[in-house]
Order: sequence, then structure tokens, then C-alpha cells
Amino acid sequence: MSLWSSWQIWALLSAVFAALTAIFAKVGVENINSDLATFVRTIVVIVTLGFLLAVTGQFQAPNTISGRTYLFLLLSGLGTGASWLCYFRALKIGEAAKVAPIDKLSVVMVAIFGVIFLGEKLTAPNWLGIALIAVGAVLVAYR
Repeated sequence: MSLWSSWQIWALLSAVFAALTAIFAKVGVENINSDLATFVRTIVVIVTLGFLLAVTGQFQAPNTISGRTYLFLLLSGLGTGASWLCYFRALKIGEAAKVAPIDKLSVVMVAIFGVIFLGEKLTAPNWLGIALIAVGAVLVAYR
């Protein structure tokens, strides 16, 4: 197995880029409406992904994608948009070092939703980790 086929490497890179996103966004939203900032960010994401798909030849014919897949991607996109709008508003009025940990309570929520809706199983050490993430996020954001 190559390094690049490890989900752990991709998850770690995601965390690094998410951290950079918070810092860059905090500076970027200083002199602009947070909703407009989210719009600009979204355009950058769309253009970047379009370029990546074109270069790697990963486009897929729309008629080969199931309705169920479209539905859940639509819902995911709406969730992403709502999350980004809320995140940028929070960054506009709050400190990045306090906003980001509260945003990362999504980790706790994903674990809970994964168990409830997807039937995923978590062990006692997993639940302890989830609890520690929750407590840590609150402590970092606490004044």
C-alpha cells in the first residue's frame, strides 16, 4: 500500500488545510461581508476542482450517477454551504483560535450521527476520545 492510498494521510492533510483555511479566512474576511467571502471561496473551490477533474480525466457522465447519489450530494452541498456561511460569520466576529475548535465539534457530531444513522460501532476508547474532543473544544473556546 502506498503512502497516498492511506486514509490517515489524507485525513491529516485535511486537518492541515482546514487549519490554514481558518487562518487565511480570518484575514480574508476582515474587510468584506462574510457571505460575499464565502461566495468567493466557493468560486475558488469550484474552479480548482474543475481543473483537477479535467487534468486527471475523472469527469463522469451525469447519466451514470444514480438519483440517490445526486440527492445525498445535494444535501451534502447544502450542508457544506450552510456550514461555510456560519463559519465565515463566526470568523468575522470571533477569534479564529476560538471559532475553529467549536467548529470541530462536528467531529463529535459525526461520531454520534454515524452511530445513529449509519449503524457504525464505536468502542469505549472511541467514546472517550469523542468526549475528550468535546471537552477540549469547549476549553479552548472558553474565556
